[in-house]
Amino acid sequence: MPEIDDRFLALPLSLLADAALSRARELGASHADFRMERIRSGRISIRDARLESSIDDEDLGLAVRVVHDGAWGFAAGIERTPAAAARLAEQAVTTAKFSRVLSSAPVELADEPAHANVSWVSSYEQNPFDIAESERIGVLTDFSERLLSADGVDHVNGQLLQVLENKYYADTAGTVTTQQRVRIEPEFTAVQVDLAAGGFSTMRTLAPPAGRGWEYVTGTGWDFDREVAELPALLAEHVKAPSVQAGRYDLVIDPSNLWLTIHESIGHATELDRALGYEAAYAGTSFATLDKLGSLRYGSEIMNVTGDRTTEHGLATIGYDDEGVATSSFDIVSSGVLTGYQLNRQMAHDNGFGRSNGCALADSPGHIPLQRMANVSLHPMPGGGSTEDLIGGVERGIYVVGDKSWSIDMQRYNFQFTGQRFFAIRNGKLEGQLRDVAYQATTTDFWGSMEATGGAQTYVLGGAFNCGKGQPGQVAAVSHGCPSALFRNVNVLNTKSEGGR
Repeated sequence: MPEIDDRFLALPLSLLADAALSRARELGASHADFRMERIRSGRISIRDARLESSIDDEDLGLAVRVVHDGAWGFAAGIERTPAAAARLAEQAVTTAKFSRVLSSAPVELADEPAHANVSWVSSYEQNPFDIAESERIGVLTDFSERLLSADGVDHVNGQLLQVLENKYYADTAGTVTTQQRVRIEPEFTAVQVDLAAGGFSTMRTLAPPAGRGWEYVTGTGWDFDREVAELPALLAEHVKAPSVQAGRYDLVIDPSNLWLTIHESIGHATELDRALGYEAAYAGTSFATLDKLGSLRYGSEIMNVTGDRTTEHGLATIGYDDEGVATSSFDIVSSGVLTGYQLNRQMAHDNGFGRSNGCALADSPGHIPLQRMANVSLHPMPGGGSTEDLIGGVERGIYVVGDKSWSIDMQRYNFQFTGQRFFAIRNGKLEGQLRDVAYQATTTDFWGSMEATGGAQTYVLGGAFNCGKGQPGQVAAVSHGCPSALFRNVNVLNTKSEGGR
């Protein structure tokens, strides 16, 4: 397991924290916490096997958050001296004093045990930034050249996103944590252009972003050689595929598509601040309101969903959140019934949950922590079968693979999703691709129609780097694991005719 970067540890972490927290106490703060973060982000973009851009960026700063006279205060900066850290504490307290007149009730936090001088490192083998830029570019170029040399592929886009994140946290209760995590996202898209019709078709790799390092690109956790080799034939079949006939179908949905439906219809809907109605940025509030806890029939009895910030290689996985809470796994939907929410310490206290489940996170040292999504995942069926077994139980249906566009209302209730690839199912067998497919439902009807899931062998951890929330906006990475799943009698739209084409 890699160790925390010595260059981050060499910063005056405890000295700055002591200066900030001591000053906050002197000024009467009932709680104060200090963060120092270094976030290194890289993006390499390849167009038609030629380098388009390579970006390597670093954000390094410190933040102080306080509760003073029952109100939050926050300040952030980049100057790394004890005097500057103390001034941030003063600014945070000043902000809290102004905020107090706007607060309807005093801030109180759920009690949590202190964790003194603990460290945590995510599960990866090779920091991608330790690999020479020329080598990373070379691997992306090689994959792109393979795709570009195939018949029917006119253009290829490739990109590699890489993040190394270090975080030091200390608070007045005695918690001190030092953490490091790495994540990576390789992606390739093959394009065929129809000059006569003035259109184009695309096919993208299914490899999800992962809490892994450079080893992910070279074969650990995903077979890019196989997927890149298969992509041109899939694109060629897609180009010639017939348009779907709208109607009701049984759907077998692959994890590469279903993760996004989980994100939008369960992940956002069970963030407690949305359910309470005081967070609506980017994704609206939620139909799954607090009065429905323990009674809302979210889906069928085989539906079991957990939030988990400890999942190995998960994008939202961390050892301790930005309120010093040790992360954990917790139930959200049990046997189809809503049984839990994603919480921070203030919401846990105010709504009778007793403890936080470690879901407070800021995306940078310049932002205050928000309640952010855990790795929200659907359980596979114990002893469940393969994806082929699920397909074998369908007479007339569609097998849905890969994510693409989506739309959901501001209550996380009415939605439609498209995908990358759609295969007709007839009498338990696949019969070639279809085009122009979207499935449409309400959240509870959709999950209520889930008749079966595959076993653990079908389970894949999908996800995204770019879940947005808050004002000013923050972006967080999050994973969603799920097996293949069978849904009965779902409404399918023809997107071409729906678009008036």
